[in-house]
Amino acid sequence: MNAMKKLLLPAAAFLAALPAAAQEPRKPNFIVIFADDQGWGDLGIYGHPDIRTPHIDRMAREGVRFTSFYAAPFCGPSRAALMTGSYPPRASLAFNHGPKQTTGIHPGEITVAELLKTQGYATMMIGKWHLGDAPRFLPHRHGFDHWFGIPFSNDMWRYHPVMPIREPEDERMISARERADFTGFAGKGSYYDLEKGRGFPHPLPLMDDDEVVEYDPDQRKLTTLYTQKALDFIESAQDGPFFLYLPHAMPHVPLFVANSRWGRSLRGRYGDVIEEIDWSVGRILDKLDRLGIAGDTLVVYTSDNGPWLEYGIDAGSAGPFNRGKATTWEGGMRVPGIFRMKGKIPAGRVTSAVAANMDILPTFAALAGAEPPSDRVLDGRDLWPLLSGASEQSPHEYFYFFAGSGRDRPPRLEAIRRGRYKLRLDADFKAVALFDLHADAGEKFDIRDRQPQVIAKLTAQAKAFVEELKRNTRPLGRS
Repeated sequence: MNAMKKLLLPAAAFLAALPAAAQEPRKPNFIVIFADDQGWGDLGIYGHPDIRTPHIDRMAREGVRFTSFYAAPFCGPSRAALMTGSYPPRASLAFNHGPKQTTGIHPGEITVAELLKTQGYATMMIGKWHLGDAPRFLPHRHGFDHWFGIPFSNDMWRYHPVMPIREPEDERMISARERADFTGFAGKGSYYDLEKGRGFPHPLPLMDDDEVVEYDPDQRKLTTLYTQKALDFIESAQDGPFFLYLPHAMPHVPLFVANSRWGRSLRGRYGDVIEEIDWSVGRILDKLDRLGIAGDTLVVYTSDNGPWLEYGIDAGSAGPFNRGKATTWEGGMRVPGIFRMKGKIPAGRVTSAVAANMDILPTFAALAGAEPPSDRVLDGRDLWPLLSGASEQSPHEYFYFFAGSGRDRPPRLEAIRRGRYKLRLDADFKAVALFDLHADAGEKFDIRDRQPQVIAKLTAQAKAFVEELKRNTRPLGRS
């Protein structure tokens, strides 16, 4: 049996279990809700003591919750992995795009939206893109029928606190500076440092396909606005099949929340933002229930990377894990991962099997009956055996941790995981540290001296994968 037939078997079993339609079984709908910079430990179901997330918690109780679900360490690369089913370096998208750059996702990439379009799906994206803002890179040219949202991060605007002072300053700029002083971090010395000729002099556009609806929108309204548009789309596409991709702007700094939900959380402003996202999830789940399509709709909730810890109380929590966003430590790349589909995914399951957001493309493709492209290497794997309870084993024998890169600087493999062991490597593939993640999830105790055979095996595999990646890297898009 060839690999493609093996990939499609779970889909065939799934479709056979669906109610018979007049002509053919109904294809499942898909919804991906993607938080921005939310940490592993920011939800009640993942152990936060003060942030109340009853709707996301309910989603987990009604589906499968992953405890070893991975993203990339930065916003743009993580979205590249989700869209392409590949490690970000394979698509030459291992770095964040800023405004007015001339690169982006290559037109030859086949996104999950484009695959689903071949099977008759209505596709909609609402939220943050971050894979290039030139017209040819925008979502509605990469498989989405329509797109409404912002092309890059919500802090890439004229109100970033690293912007030079220009008197008189308006209320939003004053507020941004005061908040940065309070939290103690404004991106100084990083990508945002204006002293290095960087910054964001251009306004942040809120877009409807190619049309700019508003510049520098009131971000207090974004989560509510996105939610309403998501509900409208679900209503209009309820006869299916449909794919909704909802990457929220929050809780990436600067933090904003609707006035009606301000000050409700014990966790302060950050908690307010997470609880508003939870409200949004609740509205979407309730809509699916009212329309009677919850059993036909696979809903995924996850985040693009770990918490941006430099922002202090305006950042989230990585739970028991080490460090946060921008690192390849567990806190930077291990994120919430919740999958719910009533009646098709057994309720209340928790799995520690390794999975990642790049697995979404092959999983959706298999369930929809779409064949992934055979002319390129995909790193994602079909998760349906795990989701359905047919297997408890991860489809990944190895998982690779790549640091971010620049457009002209290749990404570096910093760690490799196999089962319980994670090996950190320097640029010359020398072992830096070995951790047993089952016994030491916080990566505190280096056990290199105890496991020389494990180190040798993981080092050899890391070298082999990097060589294979060099042979099969796809080009970056250029305008």
